[in-house]
Amino acid sequence: MVLFPTLLVAGIALVAIGATIDGALYLMSVGVLLLIADLVYLVARSIWRSPRHTAR
Repeated sequence: MVLFPTLLVAGIALVAIGATIDGALYLMSVGVLLLIADLVYLVARSIWRSPRHTAR
């Protein structure tokens, strides 16, 4: 579970650096894409771990 916080911190750092440095819009866009990928990973992991109930 170390992957989620690491990607989260990296994404936030890239967005912050990309927003403050002039001409580094690509860093901000990579950071946003990383945050989106992190959220998709979190949703996919929660779906995979949900208990599967069978209808009786």
